[in-house]
Amino acid sequence: MAETLAAADLDTLLDALRRRLYRVVGPVVRDGVLAHAELVSAAELPIGWTDEQAPGSYRSARRDDQAFFGYAVGPHSWKEELLPARVRLWQARRENGGLAVEEEEASAKRTAFVGVRPCELAAIEIQDRVFLGGAFQDRDYAARRADVFLVAVECGAPSALCFCGALGTGPGASDGFDLALTELLEGEHRFLVRAGSSAGEAVLAELPTRPATREDVDAAGLAVAAATRETAGRFEAEGVHDLLLRNLESPVWDDVAGRCLTCGNCTLVCPTCFCTHVEDASSLDGTTAERMRVWDTCFSVRYAEMHGGNTRPSPRARYRQWLTHKLATWEDQFGTLGCVGCGRCIAWCPVGIDIREEIAAVRLHDDAPRTGEEQHAHA
Repeated sequence: MAETLAAADLDTLLDALRRRLYRVVGPVVRDGVLAHAELVSAAELPIGWTDEQAPGSYRSARRDDQAFFGYAVGPHSWKEELLPARVRLWQARRENGGLAVEEEEASAKRTAFVGVRPCELAAIEIQDRVFLGGAFQDRDYAARRADVFLVAVECGAPSALCFCGALGTGPGASDGFDLALTELLEGEHRFLVRAGSSAGEAVLAELPTRPATREDVDAAGLAVAAATRETAGRFEAEGVHDLLLRNLESPVWDDVAGRCLTCGNCTLVCPTCFCTHVEDASSLDGTTAERMRVWDTCFSVRYAEMHGGNTRPSPRARYRQWLTHKLATWEDQFGTLGCVGCGRCIAWCPVGIDIREEIAAVRLHDDAPRTGEEQHAHA
């Protein structure tokens, strides 16, 4: 059953989460972009702000209203909370003529994520499959993920780069959340609130809400439907897995390699990319040493280095690896695409490479032979 919460009462939600000893993290405007920070009050949210995005371009701008969540997404994703850019794995020290090694204790902070977009819910679900769904679980990720409360906010202001509607990852939220909010600006400024878990129901019961009217529910549905229509036709996902794998020698890879700087920006802002490597360091006096896990990118030359050589020495090979993994072989590994349509990789690419255009270009040059099964499906 949906409820409505007045915008002026949004702090009661944050207070209810803090009473449960959650560290409350949400969006703020910092250094001209939407970032994440620990929230003291709802007044710190990006009230009256939006973002204007284009290939290679991101700008925050003022809205003509007081929406709390009137933006699409910033460069920071929730990956930074669940898979931090830098984590110590162990530390060693010389002790009594020997060597003592201490494994780093896994982080287990109770954290509430406020303002999670549906595409980001999908990204968290994807990373759950990667780090928790296989034969082995990542200990640090599991600890960070174990006690997270997710407050989703349905998207009513997709950017020009969003294509979640084409992938079925938004703009509406159907599951994967504890509470879901839909911000309604017409008439009284309010939120439609739905619980998606027993924990969400307990928090919702403490808020000064009223039962949602048919008008509230319809208004929320119309807002999500409008955003869905806006993002639906921006990417053709049909058959992209087989398309990429039968076009590994397409001339498109040479063209995009001529523009790609292999800087790795796309992988750093991506909410699902998970490549890491380890760094070992020791103190100057040789008494201590530590091993850190840090973010890496398949665009770096060293990432593909191994005994005997480098498996992807060229920008062409590295870009092809990234895109075919994201939209093809990721599905083979984890049963889903590795892309949620947030558009971050497009906005934060210094040269404005748009993966939607690259896929369209591969389709245009698709003259590779199809298997009998593919020919039947194509017909």
